[in-house]
Amino acid sequence: MATDARHRPVETVETAFDIVDVVKRSEGVGITAIADELDLAKSTVHRHVKTLESRGLLVQEGDGYRLSAWFLDYGGHVRKQHRLYDVAKPKVEELAAETDEKVWCVIEEHGVGVHVYGAEGRHSVKTHARVGQRTHLHQFAAGKAILAHLPDERIERILEEYGLSAQTDKTITDRTALREELETIRERGYAFNREESVIGVHAVGAPVRDESGTAIGAISVAGPANRLHGELMTDELPALLLGATNEVEINLAHS
Repeated sequence: MATDARHRPVETVETAFDIVDVVKRSEGVGITAIADELDLAKSTVHRHVKTLESRGLLVQEGDGYRLSAWFLDYGGHVRKQHRLYDVAKPKVEELAAETDEKVWCVIEEHGVGVHVYGAEGRHSVKTHARVGQRTHLHQFAAGKAILAHLPDERIERILEEYGLSAQTDKTITDRTALREELETIRERGYAFNREESVIGVHAVGAPVRDESGTAIGAISVAGPANRLHGELMTDELPALLLGATNEVEINLAHS
C-alpha cells in the first residue's frame, strides 16, 4: 500500500535539520565534514548551508559554521510558553538556596525529559546537564518521577520508542525492574537517582502533576553521592521536594 503523501517526511526539511544538528554538535564544522557525516553531496550541503545562513540560522567563521543567536530567541520563547516555567522558577531558586545543591525543573516532551530551568546552590557540582538538554526519562530522578505519573499506555509507547539504554552501569535497563520502581515511586511520591545518570552523583525528583494526576514536569535536587546519602537523601530532601511541588501544583491550578 502506498504511503499517504500527507504523512511522508519532506526530505529537504529533514536534511536542513540534520545539518543544524551536526553544526550544533561540532561548532566550526565545514561543508566537507558535514557532507561526510551525513553521506551527502557537498553541493547539496552547500545549498542548504547557504540557505540557512541567509535566513540567519548559521554564522560562518573562517571555513566553518556555527549556530547563530537566532536560536536563543526561539529557545527563550519556547520556554516561556510552557506553563510550568514561570510558576516553578522561583521555587527552583528557593530550593537551590535552601539545599546549596543543583536544582532542576524538567518537562516531558515527545517522550523524553527536557531541562527547562536550573538554579545553583553554593556547593552545587557541575555535570553535563544543561538547559534544553533532552534525556531518556528512565535515566534520572526527575524523568522517573514523570514517567511514573503518566498513563500506562503512554509509558508503553515511550518504552517501545526509546528502549532502556544505559547512561551508566547503574541505569535501570530491565523493563520488569523499571516497572517495579515506577510503582514504588507512585506509592511514595518521589524518585531516587543513585549514580544512574552520572557516576558519583545522587538526586531526588518529585513530579508536578495536573488536576488529573498526570505529571506535566518534575523538580529535582542533585549533588555528590558522598553528600546526598542517609536521611538527607531518603527523608529530608524528599520532604522539601514534596512541599515545593505541592505548592507549584496549587499555584498552577489557580494561575
